[in-house]
Amino acid sequence: MPSESERRARPLIVPRFFNTLTRELQEFPVGKYNAENPAKIYTCGPTVYNYQHIGNFLAYVYWDVLVRLFAVLEVPTKRVMNITDVGHLASDADEGEDKMEKGAKSSGKTVWEVADFFADDFLEHFTKLNLLQPAKTARATDYIEDDMALVDRLTEKGYTYETSDGIYFDTTKFPRYADFARLDLAGLKAGKRVDFNREKRNVSDFALWKFVREGESHAMQWQYLGRAGYPGWHIECASIILAELGESIDIHTGGVDHIPVHHTNEIAEVESLTGKLLSKFWLHNNHAMIDGEKISKSLGNVILFSDLQARGFNYMDFKMWAYEGHYQKGRNFTWEGLEAAKKRLNNWRRAADLRHEFDYEVTAGEEIILDVITATVANNLSTGVALALVDDFISYERQEGNTWMSVKIGSPSEHFWAKIDELFGLNILESTPPLTPIQRDLLASRTAAREAKDFVVSDQLRDQLKEQGIGILDGADGQTWYHL
Repeated sequence: MPSESERRARPLIVPRFFNTLTRELQEFPVGKYNAENPAKIYTCGPTVYNYQHIGNFLAYVYWDVLVRLFAVLEVPTKRVMNITDVGHLASDADEGEDKMEKGAKSSGKTVWEVADFFADDFLEHFTKLNLLQPAKTARATDYIEDDMALVDRLTEKGYTYETSDGIYFDTTKFPRYADFARLDLAGLKAGKRVDFNREKRNVSDFALWKFVREGESHAMQWQYLGRAGYPGWHIECASIILAELGESIDIHTGGVDHIPVHHTNEIAEVESLTGKLLSKFWLHNNHAMIDGEKISKSLGNVILFSDLQARGFNYMDFKMWAYEGHYQKGRNFTWEGLEAAKKRLNNWRRAADLRHEFDYEVTAGEEIILDVITATVANNLSTGVALALVDDFISYERQEGNTWMSVKIGSPSEHFWAKIDELFGLNILESTPPLTPIQRDLLASRTAAREAKDFVVSDQLRDQLKEQGIGILDGADGQTWYHL
């Protein structure tokens, strides 16, 4: 184990991220944060009207490695993630049916039952993916009074106007409205996906609060300004950020589809009041695709974790597949690609199994490669490149018969895998525990059976070990076991 002085001598790793705000790679100033002043991170969470598919979860895997990177670098963070359980309309803007109402109609449940059921389902998968829990998971319906208060403040400042169906933000009152997304406001066309509200003053204006109109069925409603209504989608995130993280945060994450509407509107709502940057960094992930098309409920090409499990894949296989890409680039899903990720993960686990048979010590070289891997992830979350570095460090030469012969480059210790787990959360150590006493006895009995050339008994013992999740590789130097 390197000495404390050697550890202190390591170079400081300063992360760089592509900041949508500036359209540049920028260094993130890790040195300014401490326990009293943690880096504040907000993650746009799911709208819980249906099951979340693998494309949805791709984003949460990417933002998990962001938070894990900060933990490895000993940068304190305070992260909040929202759950949208009201007010997200079909157009992602101001028109169409509320997605929660749509989910209720299709399932035969009430909107409240739909919200609870799919929120719980999302959080269950979130946990099974071994994603770090945010400091706060905030449900939009818990912040209705905050939404109303924020609309009041915007109205007092002169940013709003009322129509027959709601309270709208007048984007002409916020001159920087188009800057974040580089919008061509003059060229925007209304009603591309839904009918345009003719009472809006400008195409880019958006609803802060929607009124329930006569004849409209909307189970989720609250009294505001003497009328029943519900919050607009964009104000929900703004209210949660202000309530939980304050007027200015450090990193805001979300999907690229949020840039032109949702995040642009969040910025307008908050910065028009505070005069401060809502977020210093904005990180946006691209989408998962199938055959070049975005995985989307509206397209009907979704793949759920239940589909993965039916084909013999697990959560960590998917997580490895996600890491093989880059958060800014589209990721085309294929079953062959997922199979390759599964094999890669199994190679890592087999390498980790060797620590039980050999007394690998932590070396200075191992610490150096861990620093290089961490620095690679710190370079705009380049997880795919980092995985290749791990592969190189644990690569093996094999002889015919698939027998492991020697470690070509590295002999990773338990410390190495603990650090890899800390950074990637792939449960390498947890999934490769030592053999139980019973398994060791079976292994010893099989060795004796092979020495006696009793191959019938040897095969029976192999099958017993396989039933317990232990595989065997036979070679000239004896047998090597690994977790299946």
